[in-house]
Amino acid sequence: MTPELADSPFLRACRREPVSHTPVWFMRQAGRSLPEYRALREGVPMLTACATPDLVVEVTMQPVRRYGVDAAILFSDIVVPLKAIGVDLDIKPGIGPVVAAPIRDAAALDALRPIEPDDVSYVTEAVGALTKELGATPLIGFAGAPFTLASYLIEGGPSKNHDHTKAMMYGEPKLWHDMMDRLTGITLGFLRVQLAAGASAVQLFDSWVGAVSPDDYREFVLPYTSRIFAGLAELDAPRIHFGVGTGELLGLLGEAGADVVGVDWRVPLDEAARRVGPGKALQGNMDPTVLFAPWEVVERRASDILTRAAKAEGHVFNLGHGVLPSTDPDQLARLTDFVHEASAR
Repeated sequence: MTPELADSPFLRACRREPVSHTPVWFMRQAGRSLPEYRALREGVPMLTACATPDLVVEVTMQPVRRYGVDAAILFSDIVVPLKAIGVDLDIKPGIGPVVAAPIRDAAALDALRPIEPDDVSYVTEAVGALTKELGATPLIGFAGAPFTLASYLIEGGPSKNHDHTKAMMYGEPKLWHDMMDRLTGITLGFLRVQLAAGASAVQLFDSWVGAVSPDDYREFVLPYTSRIFAGLAELDAPRIHFGVGTGELLGLLGEAGADVVGVDWRVPLDEAARRVGPGKALQGNMDPTVLFAPWEVVERRASDILTRAAKAEGHVFNLGHGVLPSTDPDQLARLTDFVHEASAR
């Protein structure tokens, strides 16, 4: 890592060091809100796009060029490592990941073999090319957390109530723990590939873990997220942990071992800092729908977030979830500029 990269505002904020301005990036900053993305993806299935290095590089770079954000995030999907090890799945437009044969018994677990770097050589190639092009702008790698991956595999696709998932968790705990153990190894392996290829930080997305109670999180999820973060510690790259609807879990998300805890829009950042406790930076947390309001509303909300973030030991400005597809890109560009100017030290 070059001195300029190590000294970037994003990495400094993740390490809870002083910054010249609050760094900004947006979850799903590369995607359907950008006309150049839609043009590039036309007729190309999502998983094909994720396995095409030139396309991955271009899509990852698009929001960096357009918005001037302080970090890029690799264009990929949380199910990429599952597809890479042979799980029969596809991403259906308007639905999400759909698994052909849901995993609901011990025999089906054989589909979850360990991941090898050669399984995702296209990721290594894309990350290597991106780090050269990005220069002093950090690249964030990412993976889906075991609970969220397990939910897709057990349900067969997105689920509102996670009924099959929880039925296994409560009714067949041995099977649940065996599945989580395998998914932990896959997730850790996938993140290590990205860091070895040159990513500067990683984010673990646990999109659906807000569906569980704190007690269930501690018993059925925490041991596995903790193992992932511990397995990355020696690589000395910031580790971010994010979930949706996790207000009641924020202390546990911090306890799992990440350096940065992502906060959705439901909990104010000053309260989130209290729940997470000392020794962590925070990331977040504007409601993505605020971007559909007039600019003066966006500005007022962003100012409030920056004020509340003073209670955190480090802060990376982001949305509380991903950019929505119909968001005006000019609002994101204007928001990035505003946060940089308003937070200039």
